[in-house]
Amino acid sequence: MSTLSALLIAPLLLWACLAQSAEVNVAVAANFTGPMERIAPEFEKFTGHKIIVAYGTVGKFYAQIKNGAPFEVLVSADDSTPIRLEKDGLALPESRYTYAIGKLVLWSAAPGVVDDKGEVLRRGDFRHLAIANPKLAVYGAAAVEAMTKLGVYPSLEPRRVMGENITQAYQFTATGNAEVGFVALSQIYKDGQFAAGSHWLVPPALYPPLKQDVVLLARGKGNAAAEALLAYLKSEPARKVIRAYGYEF
Repeated sequence: MSTLSALLIAPLLLWACLAQSAEVNVAVAANFTGPMERIAPEFEKFTGHKIIVAYGTVGKFYAQIKNGAPFEVLVSADDSTPIRLEKDGLALPESRYTYAIGKLVLWSAAPGVVDDKGEVLRRGDFRHLAIANPKLAVYGAAAVEAMTKLGVYPSLEPRRVMGENITQAYQFTATGNAEVGFVALSQIYKDGQFAAGSHWLVPPALYPPLKQDVVLLARGKGNAAAEALLAYLKSEPARKVIRAYGYEF
């Protein structure tokens, strides 16, 4: 091909790519913030589509979607919210799948505070314990379940500092406003390294499995960018990022 031909064809190829590109509005569970911040630009680069992301609790997202919020994909912190949206006729059942399984961690930004068996919860030698709102946030509900099974919840409830979502619970703990906090593993683990401080990986037997599902919402039907995102989250580049934050499949 001649240089002239290449120069003539290049704008046509660019126009074709732009004509096929689309935009998707995505509601993403707060625990998945870190991975999504790495996945989103790679998705845009690979597909040519644009992604607009909002982070928050699935409880709030459910209410917003019910009230007509313009989300087209929900990257949830659980599997029950996508199922509820399917029953409401607001999500497409055939599109839903589990993209990650999360893990709950008790963490302190200070070293030596949290022991490797979680006995700090029984000792109670701290003033404040951060958790996400259990009525809205899946990881908050998991924290309550774990404390209840350990038999420490009644004694610790007065010390509870509640964040609206898992991001706020992390922030309370990271800043020292709460000496300890229940957070998502993905918030303190990346690429094989734990964040500074001390932590206890809560045994999975103490809380329900944190199966995190993604689903195409009714508004996203026929949106090429929305459908591409669901496919991309299954790809090995995306899964490599997801694994890097401690999630399983």
